Amino acid sequence: MSMLGRTAQNLFWLSRYVERAENMARLLEVGYRMSLTSRREGSASEHLMSMMQAAEVDDDFARKHGTHDVDSVAYFMMFDPDNPSSVFSCLGAARTNARSVRTAITGDMWESINGAWLEFSQIKPRDVRGAKLMELLEWVKHLSHEFRGALLGTILRDDGFAFLQAGNFIERADNTARILDMKYYVLLPRATLVGGDLDIQQWTLILRAASAHRSYRHVYHDRYKAHNIADYLILRPEMPRSLSFCAQYVRQNVDALAQFYGHEQPCTEGVRQLCAMVENTSMETIFSHGLHEFLTEFIARNNHVSKSLSESYNFY
Repeated sequence: MSMLGRTAQNLFWLSRYVERAENMARLLEVGYRMSLTSRREGSASEHLMSMMQAAEVDDDFARKHGTHDVDSVAYFMMFDPDNPSSVFSCLGAARTNARSVRTAITGDMWESINGAWLEFSQIKPRDVRGAKLMELLEWVKHLSHEFRGALLGTILRDDGFAFLQAGNFIERADNTARILDMKYYVLLPRATLVGGDLDIQQWTLILRAASAHRSYRHVYHDRYKAHNIADYLILRPEMPRSLSFCAQYVRQNVDALAQFYGHEQPCTEGVRQLCAMVENTSMETIFSHGLHEFLTEFIARNNHVSKSLSESYNFY
């Protein structure tokens, strides 16, 4: 017997919203830290604007704010209820989805997301500046890890688990592609910066945003190079935030759903095409055709998988 479409939808989006809250914190952290690395006039707002372009919330921000100062951007990304991708909106939506499927998730999962929402909703935005902002960004990442730990440690490996995991890795893949594209395409229009100290500093921040700073050095043992970092975040299947890893796990969970229900759905083909993008290629091929173009196509295919999955399993 297949799960009701509404329940599948709530589980899928519960997981996506928790992951998105963490990813918004990661994007804001890298944008904020990049704004501190440069002393060129106007560059701080340039980095913050690039971060919001990567998150595709720059137009919504522009309708409400005239300048890209740190306080305005931080409020918009963290607390603004009018921004559907703000941490506030994501945690609220995750809690709403979790409450709708209380019987399909464990008590530990519910307590994790409910507690996170109650604690976050008590924070006063005016108190979150400078070091306090960085502490809050770390807290958001930790609450996501806590929820994920509760999920992995307590829930049955049934169709509900597959919907939760598919949502998680579709969202994570989207974010990794956006973080990488933000650095390569938006931040470095000037060839004179490539390979310089500022360039290396920014690449280091990209790795930190993907929690890949230390593990990168274990794999490559050399200084930060654009080719290697792109390879690490796109093609390395053992790196848990890489596009390859995420696509593998989306396919694994879509295949699990086909096994649970006894037949494949149309979304399976889209997942195979997504995996083929990161399995049947090399960084030389990707760079020769354009990294930005590759990432744009990956994001589009990933979005198609999400849409096709919702249609295949009768999301409302």
